[in-house]
Amino acid sequence: MSNSRQSDVVPPPPHQRILLVLIIVISRMLAQDGGVQFIKTKEAVVTKIWSPPCHGYEPFVRACSVSYYLFMLFVAWTPGGKNESKASSRTNQVLVIQTIGPFLYAHHVTGSITGYRTVKRLGIPDSNIILMLADDVSCNARNKFPATVYSNNRRSLDLYGENIEVDYRGYEVTVENFLRLLTGRVDPSVPRSKRLLTDERSNIFVYMTGHGGAEFLKFQDNEEISAFDIADAFEQMWQKKRYHEIFFMIDTCQANTMYSKFYSPNILATGSSEIGESSYSYVNDADIGVAVIDRYTHLVLSFLEGINKTSQATMQELRQFDAYDFNHMRSHAGIRTDLFARNPSEVLLTDFFGGVTQTEVVDLTTELSLTSDIASVSETNGTRMQPSSVRSFDHQWEKVERQAHLQAWQGWVGSMALCIMLVIGYLSFN
Repeated sequence: MSNSRQSDVVPPPPHQRILLVLIIVISRMLAQDGGVQFIKTKEAVVTKIWSPPCHGYEPFVRACSVSYYLFMLFVAWTPGGKNESKASSRTNQVLVIQTIGPFLYAHHVTGSITGYRTVKRLGIPDSNIILMLADDVSCNARNKFPATVYSNNRRSLDLYGENIEVDYRGYEVTVENFLRLLTGRVDPSVPRSKRLLTDERSNIFVYMTGHGGAEFLKFQDNEEISAFDIADAFEQMWQKKRYHEIFFMIDTCQANTMYSKFYSPNILATGSSEIGESSYSYVNDADIGVAVIDRYTHLVLSFLEGINKTSQATMQELRQFDAYDFNHMRSHAGIRTDLFARNPSEVLLTDFFGGVTQTEVVDLTTELSLTSDIASVSETNGTRMQPSSVRSFDHQWEKVERQAHLQAWQGWVGSMALCIMLVIGYLSFN
């Protein structure tokens, strides 16, 4: 039995469909003009409605225009009334966490920012990325090059730049905030930009780096998170339908022990070192006196720099890269696949690191049908439009819609009666 969930939209129940159809039929009898059309898909029944022109109708009949718009609102709020193509059903989210504060660990900050820049280059917007940095290395007094962060001693590219958005900084990076972020149990005052807005269709890439040991990772040198804490948080996310698949990557000493306690489905995990092994830095910068990036992170991101948004590179190819070679790493990087439903050779790197383009599949026959109906409504209002494409009617249709709105509000008494009927119908579903 597969653990993956279906992302198709659930159709409305039969009794709900019957009531919706009755409302439409009654409104149609009251106003012979206008249009009501059903578009049947595999996922749901979508009803497209537009207002009759109302010119010359009695006030109560004009009120049907308002009822149409109220009904559109009712359909939008009702489960099953939403139609999404499979091409736009998945979203990718990224959570990058650097957990240790002192300037001595500046290489962890550099690795986090480099990963942040990589996923942005591959199409994931800042709105889908949560960046947590325990220390602001760029503004640290020990940084000889203020307001900059570099990943090598040549300092050819400033990683900090002008387009970085840090969501949690300094002492905001705590175990509590991290767990609340994963499980969605944040305070109501927390803005949307600092929340992990995911659902059962979301693929999440979680990257963690810092100073750790066997089954723990330090936060700010005064608290730590255990492998059990993360495992239980992921299980809560699965139970609350907050993810579809997770790719968990951690770069710290004895990193592989941090995913050893995972038990939730659809999680692919990888780490930089086995139990008893250290995770090493890659290069030092003599001018600032510390290492500037971790070895494992550097090798993984070097591989990702060679792909683009349309790349067909898979997780299996990443495993065969230098990042998983002891001669380059000086430790044994690991990967855990037993919880993951798919074979790594079938998982594209862009399934987690790349942005998902939102697309909509339009049925040509539906578009032509809508075109002819809109054209007929426009002629009734004295506006002539050529039925070549639905999009060509935008400007004219706005005029028709505004006119219908103004005339419809003259029958507000009748619309209130229909509104009450809609509310009663909505409450009957709950």
